[in-house]
Amino acid sequence: MLTAGTAAASGEATRLGIGLDVGGTKIAGGVVAADGRILDRALLPTPEAGDEAATVAAMRRVVDDLRARHPGVEALGVGAAGLVEWPAGRIVWAPHNAYRELPLRRLLSESTGLPTVVDNDAKAAAWAEARFGAGAGADDMILLTVGTGIGGGFVLGGEAYRGSTGLGGEVGHMIVDPQGNPCDCGNNGCLETMASGSALGRMGREAALADPAGGLASLAGGPERVTGVTVFEAALQDDPVAIELFERVGFWLGVGVASLVTMLDPQVVVIGGGLVATGELLLGPARESYQRYVFAHAHRTLPAVVPAQLGPDAGMVGAATLALRAGG
Repeated sequence: MLTAGTAAASGEATRLGIGLDVGGTKIAGGVVAADGRILDRALLPTPEAGDEAATVAAMRRVVDDLRARHPGVEALGVGAAGLVEWPAGRIVWAPHNAYRELPLRRLLSESTGLPTVVDNDAKAAAWAEARFGAGAGADDMILLTVGTGIGGGFVLGGEAYRGSTGLGGEVGHMIVDPQGNPCDCGNNGCLETMASGSALGRMGREAALADPAGGLASLAGGPERVTGVTVFEAALQDDPVAIELFERVGFWLGVGVASLVTMLDPQVVVIGGGLVATGELLLGPARESYQRYVFAHAHRTLPAVVPAQLGPDAGMVGAATLALRAGG
């Protein structure tokens, strides 16, 4: 994790921006230097879903709080979950908030007077990992954030890739198995339904229902109470069912990575999100299936698949430094 003491501040590195990471439960803000150092933080809960005005007002309060202590801030960047049009910064749709067609960039720019950028949170995190984290030094990097769902972001040719309107890079909704489980997006067999924390929990409940006297059900206090965390705890106790479930989830994650590497040929693939904390339980089988299914695996040097380094700060750092970059 980057802190104020991780690098010397001089010249260009002393330029300051504010980064906001807007999620379903909290708005995390930070003052970030151009070299990725976090100098200050502020946090507010996300207002009740559906209250657009309250949500924007809460973002403004975080910004005002940070600017009061750092009046030299030059730009504002926001990383938000959902479909975000680029460069307009309009949130078309967000999975865990009820706002729709929200012109967030315009609203924040007008109310703060700061040059503002608004991007998808995973894309902002990818930029941070490519500049300051596990992909530092790589001009071509793929990030997959594996948590409750799966997000992603690409840095290609040294630039953040967004597609023609900003909606590109939705790797969680890349279909890997058309006969697979239904996804909330309306399709079947999206990577998110096969390889996310939610998928792990669903598979765990299915296994516990099939064996209600088994280890998973016992650990959780009943088959219906099994979560992804339960499966992880059971795997740490060498429960064979839990380990097999991690192998299944990791298999599908590796299939997704193989497809992305075949298409984009990056220098490195970074895996972030909450599920990466399970370590080799997830990454081991993911690497195995990736190496099996990637195109021309016997005739190329494959990019490494590595865990992210910046943790939950990645979106904030990425948003702030993207804003500073856009502002010149």
